Amino acid sequence: MDSLDKIWEQVLESFKITLNDDKAFIIFRDLSLISLQNNIALITTSSDLYIMMAKNYKTEIEEILNRIVEGNYTIQFINERELINNEQEEEKKPEIVFEDRLIENFTFDSFVVGSSNKIAHSACVAVSESPGKSVYNPLFIYGNSGLGKTHLINSVGNQVKKYHPEYKILYLSAVDFVNEYVDSIKTGNIDYFQEKYRLMDLLLIDDIQFLVGKEKSNEIFFHIFNNMTNNNKQIVITSDRLPQELDGLENRLISRFSYGMRVGIDTPEFETALAILKKKIELQSFNSNMIDEEVLSYMASNFAKDVRELEGTLNRLIFESILEKVDHIDMKFALKSFKDDIQVHQVKDQLTTETIIKTVANFYNLTPTQLISKSRTANIALARHMAMFLIRDLLDASFVSIGEAFGGRDHSTVMKACDKVEENKKTDQNYQIAISELKKILI
Repeated sequence: MDSLDKIWEQVLESFKITLNDDKAFIIFRDLSLISLQNNIALITTSSDLYIMMAKNYKTEIEEILNRIVEGNYTIQFINERELINNEQEEEKKPEIVFEDRLIENFTFDSFVVGSSNKIAHSACVAVSESPGKSVYNPLFIYGNSGLGKTHLINSVGNQVKKYHPEYKILYLSAVDFVNEYVDSIKTGNIDYFQEKYRLMDLLLIDDIQFLVGKEKSNEIFFHIFNNMTNNNKQIVITSDRLPQELDGLENRLISRFSYGMRVGIDTPEFETALAILKKKIELQSFNSNMIDEEVLSYMASNFAKDVRELEGTLNRLIFESILEKVDHIDMKFALKSFKDDIQVHQVKDQLTTETIIKTVANFYNLTPTQLISKSRTANIALARHMAMFLIRDLLDASFVSIGEAFGGRDHSTVMKACDKVEENKKTDQNYQIAISELKKILI
């Protein structure tokens, strides 16, 4: 294609014949064609009056221009001062820095697959192979804390980064997202914040439940979510519960979380727990024979409710063997190391929902029947909330099972009760004392 100056000369020559008015044509000599991009022909001059007059002939000039360049351009007129100001504003904008924040050692290679997590693993692999282009958008992974959700979504990010280094990727928790949004408002960088997320190719959000109750953060995340999914950008989300159980989150967000792919992760069964232990030993380059198989089996049977607890117990066992200069870990050494953990597990095994309800009722001079009743009297409601909180805290029971124990109450009621106690104990000394005293009685 000829230079812009030559193209504009050709346009003016044709237009002069069409206009047939030498005096009127003088103003067009002061106009310049400076850009032909994205079907926009940008024409500039220093005079607002000339622009106003030229706009009267916009249709004719467009027809001539598109005939010459064989295109479909729309003309836009702009004053040179405005153009310079726009360029200066662009130069003032801070360059957007992309930091993926990925945990490098959380990869598919280091993740142990078993029946408790194989569906979630398969979905994550599928996303990493075709981010934003599959039915798994968004991908919503749910399950209790410590079961490997963070490992999986980082595996997605690390895999995509490996094969698509040009992608803009970000992993962060919902708490970090909220803090970043609030900081952008405080510092006047909200435009930077929005532009950063607009350009994102893969967004990995951990623990989305912490977005509950934060209305402004819900709203901004909704727009980010829509922009990404509408432009085939991939989002992967983790939560400790299903989307429909996220009370306090906007319904429109819950709806969008539900139309992608939802997969759960369960507590690892014995075989998977044992494989996790062996994989952990392998990754840390320890001698695989340094720990008796009997010890590993014992750990897989007793500490597998939480993968983090399982790995933490192994780390402490190895650390203590190094401190005591033990070359080989047998069952005798392991039981000595596990002594405190065994006591905690025994206490949990002895405790029941019924025991906690009865203990809390006695503590508040009530009966278990009153706690389970539909009464909303303040003193009964307080004791009921405390009992629900302690059952959740000490037994790690599900919200659904706690609700059933209290006369078939909805799980959302239990969640709100636990959240209320958790919030009040931060500032109310009476709550702190009551929880401490009750735990002394129960444990």
